[in-house]
Amino acid sequence: MNSKVALVTGAGSGIGKHTALAFLHAGYAVVLAGRREDPLNATVQDAGASDAQTLVVPTDVGDPASVEHLFAQAKEKFGRLDVLFNNAGIGAPRATNLEDLTYAQWQAVVNTNLTGVFLCIREAFKLMKAQRPMGGRIINNGSISAHVPRPNSAPYTATKHAVTGLTKSASLDGRKYDIACGQIDIGNATTDMTERMQNGVLQANGSIVVEPTMAVKGVAQAVLYMASLPLDANIPFLTITATKMPYIGRG
Repeated sequence: MNSKVALVTGAGSGIGKHTALAFLHAGYAVVLAGRREDPLNATVQDAGASDAQTLVVPTDVGDPASVEHLFAQAKEKFGRLDVLFNNAGIGAPRATNLEDLTYAQWQAVVNTNLTGVFLCIREAFKLMKAQRPMGGRIINNGSISAHVPRPNSAPYTATKHAVTGLTKSASLDGRKYDIACGQIDIGNATTDMTERMQNGVLQANGSIVVEPTMAVKGVAQAVLYMASLPLDANIPFLTITATKMPYIGRG
């Protein structure tokens, strides 16, 4: 392989899809992971990429065996891994009060958003430290919820705060293997998940406000920039938001 290899989780829609497209258009070979195969294949078709440049692997990131299979397939086809973008994530049902959340709802978010990130980092470490040249880059999708919560978002917010700690630990523990780990915290990128914002979003004061959004391609380009740095440089944390979203200040 002459091109670098990137692995993107949640590559069938939203930020993951647009980031996978950005990597493909930049000449990377890309491993596309996600729960459903059809959306992953659609991403490949939208890119007009060849079979030689892509690998689609249906994956449940919360399942250790599924994640191990994903990385084994990536190694078998491409021989190495240069970039992991940990993007897969879910939230609990909207408008659910904290006291009404079920254990199953809590655990589903933890399994995907936190355990899934850990499992992928673990397998990336194994691959990146053994390959030659050694090393690589891991980029975790944090979210503005890694800084501040929305109302009724305890599972999502807790896992995203935890991802920040995991990013710091992986950044430190990866140094001896030339593995750089950073995090991108995204606010209000236009995707299927933010379509609901067109009807307004619950604010801390109880009001419903239509929040500004930004083009998702800008997020994909930011991830691509983080990935393009030489391994002697790292962006530990990058925050990208819609300019006018109610995050800084009182909204």
